[in-house]
Amino acid sequence: MDQNNAPTTETKRAPRSQRLRFGIAAAVVAAAAVGGTVTAFAVNNSDGQSATTTTTSAAKASGAGAEGPLSTKKGDIVDADGKKVVLTGVNWFGFETGTYAPHGLWTRNWESMLDQMAKQGFNTMRLPYANDMFKSSAKPDGIDYHKNPDLKGLTPQQIMDKIVKGATDRGIRVILDQHRPDQYGQSELWHSQSLSEKQWMDDWVKLAKRYKNNDRVIGADLHNEPRGQATWGDGNPKTDWQLAATKAGNAIHKVNKNWLIFVEGTDRHKNEQFWWGGDLQGVKKHPVKLNEPNKVVYSAHDYGPGVYNQNWFMAKDFPKNMPAIWEKHWAYIKKQNIAPLLLGEFGGKKTAGKSSEAVWQNALMDYLKKHQISYTYWTWNPDSGDTGGVLKNDWKTIDKNKMKMLAKYQTPLLEAKKGK
Repeated sequence: MDQNNAPTTETKRAPRSQRLRFGIAAAVVAAAAVGGTVTAFAVNNSDGQSATTTTTSAAKASGAGAEGPLSTKKGDIVDADGKKVVLTGVNWFGFETGTYAPHGLWTRNWESMLDQMAKQGFNTMRLPYANDMFKSSAKPDGIDYHKNPDLKGLTPQQIMDKIVKGATDRGIRVILDQHRPDQYGQSELWHSQSLSEKQWMDDWVKLAKRYKNNDRVIGADLHNEPRGQATWGDGNPKTDWQLAATKAGNAIHKVNKNWLIFVEGTDRHKNEQFWWGGDLQGVKKHPVKLNEPNKVVYSAHDYGPGVYNQNWFMAKDFPKNMPAIWEKHWAYIKKQNIAPLLLGEFGGKKTAGKSSEAVWQNALMDYLKKHQISYTYWTWNPDSGDTGGVLKNDWKTIDKNKMKMLAKYQTPLLEAKKGK
């Protein structure tokens, strides 16, 4: 059924330890609302409470790199010629929700969306998905087929094929992100009641095979925001994320040796808690070592006071105190040349002015630029409840303040393929 109604957007905040990052934001049929919320919490390490422009302009970072598979060399991602590549991208979510398609297609054409993304200078797209989108029972929703006639009758996987090809044709590299086991919410571990570890790995192997011939699909973000029960390096096969990431990475490389394996952190190290997926201190003693060398990129998530007002945002020396916090939890990996780093998610509504959120975002962008750290900004979508997006609520207008900030540090896209 064609989706012609405008979506609803809301932010829900649950009691104390739970916070929903996304509002329910999907176009709906008259009889049944669909869409979902993706949760992502931060934990304050003192009280234990959770929460969860135009073009490249001033950036003087490395170029887009050559065609061909990417690898790693110490703290850098490098292309097939050994030249440094910096990913400066954006997330576009929706496949992980009940729409089983990127959000916003209820109001505009998917190709125009990608054209605009490329025009803004994003050279990478992180594309979240839920594993249940691959089931035969999964049906796409929230799409205006008058605006997107070529998507009509396609499965969610076939729509993903279109989005991936459309992005890579425009010179945008793609990272696939296993964001949820199903449309109903994130999971602490890579396996859940609705998703076995075997199915999680099998789905990754299938995706690695499916996109093997597209060098611009560069890798797998294995699991979004491990936390709670997730451990690092303790050898427990049910909870050890470092062990699971190693197994999954090796399984992927058996069918596709070219992919980078993006491994997020957990939410804690020993008794200290941090943002979900944001703590990578365990890498010091227990790095992820794959059979295929030079393919591991660590990925952290980090948020500001608009998501949860951590103690460090209220410190007298804020924001000068922030680099030490980033370096303790994740940035040391890049600074010490242990491995490359991708800041896979960060964002917030305010990027201009003197609010702590705006000050934090700009300080972080300056830090990423100074240390040539790759990133994918959260998010392209305006319907992220706590952060908003690069697009405003009409799904067309660019937030100029956000792009002014992001354009300070962008590296070029790959060359668009003929016709794009």
